[in-house]
This record gives sequence, structure tokens and C-alpha cells, in this order.
Amino acid sequence: MAKGKTTQVRRGEAKLYLDKAVQFIEQARSGLDAGRNDAALLDAIHAAISGTDAATIALAGVRSTDPDHRRAADLLEEVGASAPEGRERARQLRALLTRKNAVEYESRRASAKDARDGVERSGRIVDWAKELVAKARI
Repeated sequence: MAKGKTTQVRRGEAKLYLDKAVQFIEQARSGLDAGRNDAALLDAIHAAISGTDAATIALAGVRSTDPDHRRAADLLEEVGASAPEGRERARQLRALLTRKNAVEYESRRASAKDARDGVERSGRIVDWAKELVAKARI
């Protein structure tokens, strides 16, 4: 199993995490449209994290509980290795996570380009999680 803290989760809960991911990505898109780049990027990052949780639960009934969100990417890469796009989605999550600290805790502002890129990457993760949850029939 991937390094970091994880917990077993009933596979049926994947839908709950997916619902959160959908809320966050919708809010991220709204923020992007309104020029709220910092909020859009941070909501996109949270959408990707929740989408990752939905995916790992749907695939293996486990999610990361590690405070270091990079462990969620490691877990996704591990349990998603056999799923189409699993490694690519883990790579996209890692790319988003490199921006989390700056947008959330530093004075530097997210540019429109950064926000748009983050929302697009996150949207791909959330869409993939939707497919996985639907295929798992949970």
C-alpha cells in the first residue's frame, strides 16, 4: 500500500466524495468566470483532492487521510495503475498540489492563466472520478 496514512472506506461513500468534488469544481468555474482567480484555483485544488478520494474509494475502498496531500496522489497512482488514465490523473493532482500552499497561504496572487490551468486539470480529475464511480455502480 502507498506510503502515508490511509483508511478503509465503504465503496458506497465514493459518491459522497464525488458530490463534494462536483461542488468544488462548479464553484471553481464560477470563480474563474468572475475573475476570482485565487478562489478559483483553490476550489479547483479542493475539487481534485475530493475527486481523488472518490476515485480511490471506488477503485479500492480506501482513501488517504495523510495531512500531506501528495500521499493522496501516491495512493491514486497505486490503486489507479490498472485503470485507464490513473497515472496521468495522479500526475495532474501533483501539479495542482504544488500551487496549493502559494494560493492558500502566501501573498502572491494566482494569475488568470494559472487559475484556468488549475480548473482544467481539476475538471479532468473530477470527470474521471465520475466515470469510475459510475462504472463501479455504487
